[in-house]
Amino acid sequence: MKTKNKLILSAVILPLIVGSASVFAYGGKDGHRGKNKCRPGIDRSVMKQLDLTQEQKDKLKDMKQANKQERKEEFQKNAEARKAYHDQIQKLVLADNFDQNAADALAKQMAEAQVQQRVEKMKQQHDMLNVLTPAQKTKYVQLEQAKMEQCRS
Repeated sequence: MKTKNKLILSAVILPLIVGSASVFAYGGKDGHRGKNKCRPGIDRSVMKQLDLTQEQKDKLKDMKQANKQERKEEFQKNAEARKAYHDQIQKLVLADNFDQNAADALAKQMAEAQVQQRVEKMKQQHDMLNVLTPAQKTKYVQLEQAKMEQCRS
């Protein structure tokens, strides 16, 4: 086989091999865990098992809508900051000499912003779980532990 044909064949087969390897690494079709199933946070399927009253459901729905609107506004408000971070990163990585101190400062600044976002998310989850009765909270903890065990296996 000519070298040219080998290169063409390699160019066609290599992406297929790499792509299928990543599917198998993730778990493939049968190992797919589903969207958000094993992510931390309040799981809708767990909440459905708690026998919530209509008042609790309404309260949670209102909180979710308010949180969604708040996240949307924050996202739009922070668009300028994200662009600035991107520009600073590009400036650092494209510079002739890498400035370790500037990179450290930028990374710390970005990490602090992420920490604040995570804290806000935890506060929202706390507020939502405070709608539950003590018995529902106990059941919630048990269901969450079962879900995490399922995700680990």
